[in-house]
Amino acid sequence: MDDHLVDSASGPVPALRWEEPPEGPVVVLLDQTRLPREEVELACTDVPALVSAIRCLAVRGAPLLGLAGAYGVALAAARGFDVEEAADQLAHARPTAVNLGYGVRRALEAYRAAGPEEAAAAALAEARALHAEDAAASTEMAARGLGLLEELAPGGSYRILTHCNTGALVSGGQGTALGVVLAAHRAGMLRRLWVDETRPLLQGARLTAYEAARAGMPYTLLADNAAGSLFAAGKVDAVLIGADRIAADGSTANKVGSYPLAVLARYHGVPFIVVAPSTTVDPATADGASIEVEQRPGNEVTDLAASPLGAQAYNPAFDVTPPELITAIVTENGVASPVTAASLASVGAQQTAR
Repeated sequence: MDDHLVDSASGPVPALRWEEPPEGPVVVLLDQTRLPREEVELACTDVPALVSAIRCLAVRGAPLLGLAGAYGVALAAARGFDVEEAADQLAHARPTAVNLGYGVRRALEAYRAAGPEEAAAAALAEARALHAEDAAASTEMAARGLGLLEELAPGGSYRILTHCNTGALVSGGQGTALGVVLAAHRAGMLRRLWVDETRPLLQGARLTAYEAARAGMPYTLLADNAAGSLFAAGKVDAVLIGADRIAADGSTANKVGSYPLAVLARYHGVPFIVVAPSTTVDPATADGASIEVEQRPGNEVTDLAASPLGAQAYNPAFDVTPPELITAIVTENGVASPVTAASLASVGAQQTAR
């Protein structure tokens, strides 16, 4: 896996792309662990390198992980690796984000269905199709999400609180929750974006602030545990988050720290809105208790806190918000509100390959 600094003067650097240099195809990633101080791209020439990038969070965010999985299968096929083994490695690189396995299955089924001479091209074509679908879904979610905000709080001038990172860095398009915020900003309806720092890896402080600054949004960064004081002061009009997996009953797994925000929002009468593509809805996962929550290394917490040597740390990557605390779930297919199994089924998608 090679890396190099990039010149972003001409515009934002894509979070993921496919390239075919003379030495062979590569999946190129913007290394999100280096942002915002450095914009460095990683060129993955094989599946182990891509799996490593997924596990270390160089590439992250549910929709983008789906694309990484699909392009990873295409990479294995194009370079003559064992595609079945590569698909298995990719699908199990991280357990919670359902899109990763979905993207792998899409490309793998296309590969299997094609003849030997066309298999690699078929896998790549499916990955590109998924990429285009995700970009289109971002656009539709932004429009639907902004429409919902206008219904819930007519007049604009929104003060929106968000957690983790849900913009173009997690998507083939403009993103999920942050895509809605961007639409509000472009419509002149965003008064303030409140950005949780999102401990322990600071995806809000590093990545959402980076995207907000690039877009010229009015934003303010806050410590995660300062959110309660914002609600108490009446300074939050809506909470918008993304999702890594949505169970059939509407229970939503998202970056750890999301569930406390839902509790705060309910107490203070503030809409709590989940924005995610339909591919994040997993009918095969019955409820929140059935969602496998990834446990991250303890040193991510202890290193940040400068803890004593040998300190133990509890470090779940995600928490689960029950449907009764969610005002609405927005997908490209529509809005589920109130959030029930029936309303969610009408805006979700079956988690199977086409």
